[in-house]
Amino acid sequence: MTTWRELLEETTDILGDRNEARWLCEEACGLQGAEFLAQLDDHATQRMGLELQQMVGRRLSGEPVQYVIGHWPFRHIDLLIDRRVLIPRPETEVVTGVALDFALAAHAARQSRNESVRIADLGTGSGAIGLSIAAEMPNVGVEVWITDLSHDALDVARANVASIGRNAPNVRVAHGSWCTALPAELRGSFHVIVANPPYIAHDDPDVDDAVRNHEPHSALFASDNGLAHIVAIATEARDFLVPGGRLVIEIGHRQGAAVADELGRLGWTDIAITPDLAGRDRVATARNSAD
Repeated sequence: MTTWRELLEETTDILGDRNEARWLCEEACGLQGAEFLAQLDDHATQRMGLELQQMVGRRLSGEPVQYVIGHWPFRHIDLLIDRRVLIPRPETEVVTGVALDFALAAHAARQSRNESVRIADLGTGSGAIGLSIAAEMPNVGVEVWITDLSHDALDVARANVASIGRNAPNVRVAHGSWCTALPAELRGSFHVIVANPPYIAHDDPDVDDAVRNHEPHSALFASDNGLAHIVAIATEARDFLVPGGRLVIEIGHRQGAAVADELGRLGWTDIAITPDLAGRDRVATARNSAD
């Protein structure tokens, strides 16, 4: 029989990446972190060894390690993911943080009046943005809507709602395209609308093969040089936001100026482009000036 220490070394040699080897071994073993390290000299069962072998084969075929493992951390939650949804990325954690700050400010401003704050995450995919916001907001006086046009994506998002624990009852799930997924009677009642829409141009030569070959194209690519869905969201969102409500959109790192121009053309105010951790344009924010 083979120990986990031996399997870890063998997997590292095969993959050429010790971090990925450890993640796969931990998944097959069912233990993470210090618990896994404490069991390195224990023997793996035959079932565990076969599971590891299958995962290594999938990884060698080019499948992203996140899909192979089947879940991935995002801010303070662990999300179930597969090829029905995008892989959660650090850039989107920055977007989430910006939206969360606006949501917390809106909640604080309304707490003394015993009023609730309402947030929407459009095109939620795995639920990464919306569920993180719901998890990190106060338990009372908060309503978070997560929407998607893809029924498959919504199935993943629903499965992830339980991951946020006691704040899960604050989440509402709706099917549809952008703001059309939201109930008409809620027009003018949202304090923050956030989205990570498709923003990659179809002919972008910089898209990694692993992304193009494995992640859902409907969540990646957009026409009009990647701007089509961003403009659609910005066009619809003002009708659903309260006066002074905030729009937060993830954008491509070369789209800052173009997105700012479009937001200005559509009548948004206080437009800002915020960089990600690498210093590249990543988050477009704007305020609804509607009376």
